[in-house]
Amino acid sequence: MDVLNKTTGIWKYKIIKTMANTYTQLYFHIVFAVKGRQNKISTNWKDELYKYISGIVSNQNQKLMIINGMPNHIHLLIGTKPNCNLSDLIRDVKTNSSKWIDQRKFMNGKFEWQTGFGAFTVSQSGISNVVEYIKNQEKHHAKKTFKEEYIEFLNAYHIDFKSEYIFIDE
Repeated sequence: MDVLNKTTGIWKYKIIKTMANTYTQLYFHIVFAVKGRQNKISTNWKDELYKYISGIVSNQNQKLMIINGMPNHIHLLIGTKPNCNLSDLIRDVKTNSSKWIDQRKFMNGKFEWQTGFGAFTVSQSGISNVVEYIKNQEKHHAKKTFKEEYIEFLNAYHIDFKSEYIFIDE
């Protein structure tokens, strides 16, 4: 409750120690690729990778709603809390999953994700479309490359970019 001191003309604010509950619905469609967009994610272990990534997201108190991808990239739909730093979360997903792949020796050489990621907000009404899109990656990529798909996302969300800098770390 705010109180005006009539003598000084200064408002005094009563600090409320408990805040009302906070309710949010924050959804992100995340996309990132294997370094150089190489086809390194094998169908033999991709489900294990997806479970591992799900654990990383869950351990950070966020909700992985769906994950799927192709041998050269993955898509995630994540529901986040307002205190989630998305860049830190995706950094942890990429760093820890790379180490996990290397420790299990799923492939010869070192596994690396490409620098950066795409993050696109999703409305409550758009969730089912994004889930279906992520489920049907093989179908989408029968018609277009990952780079074409990624550029379509950037254009659809009106994100300024220079095509010469897309995937520059190849």
